[in-house]
Amino acid sequence: MQFSDILGQEHIKSHLTKNASLGRIPHAQLFVGPEGSGTLPMAIAYAQYIICNNSNGENSDVNAACNIKFEKFAHPDLHFIYPTVSTDAIKGKPKSLDFITEWRGFIEKKPFGSLFDWYQVLDVKNKQGEIRVEDAQEILKSLALKSFEGGYKIMIVWMADKLNIPASNKLLKLLEEPSDKTVFILISENEEDIIQTIRSRCQVLHFNGLSESTIAQALEKEWEVDAATAQKIAHQAQGNYNKAQQLLQPNRDTDFFEKWFVDWVRAAFRAKGNAAAIQDLIQWSEQIAVLGRETQKEFLQFCIEMFRQALLLNYQTPSLVYIEPKVEKFKLENFAPFVNGNNIFDIYKELSDAMYHIERNGNAKIILTDLSIKLTRLIHKK
Repeated sequence: MQFSDILGQEHIKSHLTKNASLGRIPHAQLFVGPEGSGTLPMAIAYAQYIICNNSNGENSDVNAACNIKFEKFAHPDLHFIYPTVSTDAIKGKPKSLDFITEWRGFIEKKPFGSLFDWYQVLDVKNKQGEIRVEDAQEILKSLALKSFEGGYKIMIVWMADKLNIPASNKLLKLLEEPSDKTVFILISENEEDIIQTIRSRCQVLHFNGLSESTIAQALEKEWEVDAATAQKIAHQAQGNYNKAQQLLQPNRDTDFFEKWFVDWVRAAFRAKGNAAAIQDLIQWSEQIAVLGRETQKEFLQFCIEMFRQALLLNYQTPSLVYIEPKVEKFKLENFAPFVNGNNIFDIYKELSDAMYHIERNGNAKIILTDLSIKLTRLIHKK
């Protein structure tokens, strides 16, 4: 993957290539950006630029053999660390190397893919991924080897905010005492979730979401979408190229999320003054509770965004509204008046608290039932 393949982010490309060509390569960098902004593709392109010495030209004959090794993300001087879970095949102490085949397939098909997409590849079910101390030990082994090309060795840590405490402490020691010509590229969507001692040792680069024009052009070129459709999807994607690609797919996850959300708020409306309707909320909670924890968290995040969009519509800012629900007889403009300044903060707090408790292995049925009953009160708050 080369810089010429990366969508947008021209200022970051220029910064990275200029400094690399001048030999100013920090030993630890942190790429921070929202989902679909291209942090992982940029890290891979940067690694390829350094290892293959592409300052002479990314496709020159001088570095052709090195670039070919990168095509399948299998160059021996490029290493990856990412969140994993135990599976039927890997029952105890899983590490990134155990899933390297799946990982290479994932980034080949979905270089802009999200953590949730990766968890679907792993089929995490009710487990939650993390980067463990076994991965940190694997880093030590990998970096102890001599460089294959005789130059730099690069370690990309994807979703570094998923480092657990033992792994963070071991990685911190490596960052404090880096070996010669070793580069760490940490990637995260949530900078604040990485411990301060690691962040302070990294040069931080912040990525913005992609522009609508960049996404629309990519959709027209890669997916052969007509200009009008590409522009509409680019607006809905909100700078997230991964989301833009998903919007092109039938039966995507958000379609199910929309139905669950609509069923939920409709049941909450009926439940006011109607004790029998509480049973509908309990049944809804049971339905969502059987899903994996990562799916539950992703759905609750989707709910937050639905309420935010309704609030924007209620406050007469339709230009900022991009969600177009497809559930029959549900219109966002009819729902919007029930989301206002008097209840949005409480709704957001309850949804955020539910995500927090689910992430910490709380009983999902109890958490969701409690959330549903609270929503019944909040949705009618004037």
